[in-house]
Amino acid sequence: MRALVLTADGPRMSEQPLAVRAGEAVIRTVIGGVCATDLELVKGYMGFSGVLGHEWVGVVEDAPDRRWIGRRVVGDINASCGICATCRAGRPTHCPERTVLGIMGRDGAFAERLCLPQGNLHAVPDGVPDESAVFIEPLAAACEILQQIHVRPTDRVVVLGVGRLGQLCARVLALTGAAVTGVSRNPARLALLPASVGRATLAEVDADPTGVVGADIVVDCTGNPEGLALATRLVRPRGTLVLKTTTHDIGSLSPIPWVLDELTLVGSRCGPFPPALRLLDAGLVDPRPLITAEYGLDQGVEALARAGQRDVVKVLLRP
Repeated sequence: MRALVLTADGPRMSEQPLAVRAGEAVIRTVIGGVCATDLELVKGYMGFSGVLGHEWVGVVEDAPDRRWIGRRVVGDINASCGICATCRAGRPTHCPERTVLGIMGRDGAFAERLCLPQGNLHAVPDGVPDESAVFIEPLAAACEILQQIHVRPTDRVVVLGVGRLGQLCARVLALTGAAVTGVSRNPARLALLPASVGRATLAEVDADPTGVVGADIVVDCTGNPEGLALATRLVRPRGTLVLKTTTHDIGSLSPIPWVLDELTLVGSRCGPFPPALRLLDAGLVDPRPLITAEYGLDQGVEALARAGQRDVVKVLLRP
């Protein structure tokens, strides 16, 4: 099958065999989405090699339970062992034996087909189009914030970086009734935010930070090490920093302000798919305005390059 493969020499299109493990479903990929993590993997993050891609929608071609065949699905990207102490304690996304689709130890979705354990699959509601469902993984990651912390309607929340993930985090957090402000150096990305979310450029924050300094919660979705330093400056004492950035360049930052201000730091990544699907099905979140461009799978290398450009939010691939 054709696949977009990350090698030691960079990404390239290649003919790739499909390795099917026991208990897994075979899925024909319908559409995939390029994530900031994919771009970091290309730079060397996680030392990954193999088929890229972990945001996708597909149709089941084969599965241990034949009732799944023909269904349109998305899937949790973490494939855990299910038997270790961590899994039994209800933390499968932290299973020490896990593989992660297109990120760690498992070929991803930028291919004609992919494989995942049947238990990872979630059926896509009929009313949710492919172009919305392909956002399910990052939308679930946005929902994870609400799994981890209590966001009050009276809170002031700042989302730093309103690119691929930050846009979705801002939308989900605004549903709580909290006063949410998106901050970015890119006015075009700020313009994509819904009316329920406030907007401020980095230049505006530097000139007059009073509107965002002292926030109860700051979510760092910048994708760069400077974002955490700015988040630390904007959050109030005893406030909460939610860290969504994963980057190959870890930078350097003193933890002393976190100690002096008694901050709560929350690492946050993968989240629950069912509530994210419900948000899409109910029309409470519509991610389709974030789509910048679509490419065929054979243009995968070009699609990755486009996704890294400043004016781009989401690039889709259609095998």
